[in-house]
Amino acid sequence: MNQEFTNRMLVVVEVTGARPDRPAYHAKVQVLNSRVAADAETAGWAVTRVAAADVTSVELLRITADADAIIIVGGEDVTPHFYGGATGYEGETAHFPVADEGQIALVQRALLVGTPLLGICRGLQIINVALGGNLVQHIDDGIHKNIDVPIDQILSTHDVVLAADSTLAASLGRIDISVQSAHHQIVDRLGAGLVAAAHAPDGLIEALEHESAPITGVQWHPEAPDSPVDQLARLLAGLAEQHGARSLRVDAPALAA
Repeated sequence: MNQEFTNRMLVVVEVTGARPDRPAYHAKVQVLNSRVAADAETAGWAVTRVAAADVTSVELLRITADADAIIIVGGEDVTPHFYGGATGYEGETAHFPVADEGQIALVQRALLVGTPLLGICRGLQIINVALGGNLVQHIDDGIHKNIDVPIDQILSTHDVVLAADSTLAASLGRIDISVQSAHHQIVDRLGAGLVAAAHAPDGLIEALEHESAPITGVQWHPEAPDSPVDQLARLLAGLAEQHGARSLRVDAPALAA
């Protein structure tokens, strides 16, 4: 355990705590979310998990007010009205507008106050929508997820090329990586201040980061059981570094005085 970051609080923000109508999907999501929390605890974070659909936006902001870092994890499609889209598209999932509203507010506050934030899969899409971007509502090319298979086989393995000058490449230690993903939506127009940090073989954006704030999104699942063994650990270490840099900036005026 990294003692330097023990008792630093990381909040893992999920979509919902229950999906009684889709038990197999919920079980899969819980495996992934539990891995994020467990690996973060191993890395020295004090982890709190909260389901955004189960609280109001005001409560979510209150619960996360003292967070040293935030991870928004995967789940259902973002409700289209938050990015000017329409319903009725191919592959549409259930929507959780309360969760969307709360998670969007989290991203916007993180930008204002400098809280390190990582978005995974849906979390990347929330980041983009929160900052004024929009989404391609359906892709079906067989690269980004396996099609017409049981939920336990849905994750697709493919290559990603990171931007050489990105913070993400520095965290992962290389620009060519293998990832596991399972998404049918993707970034279209980037939100304000966001830049593409990685692309899939078909040219679609697979990661983004903010040009000045410690906000990063990956469209893949580093927490998937078959992902490269150190991928999630490196992303968590990147959050820790961003938190440390933020703490130095906050402490600098006091030291100067």
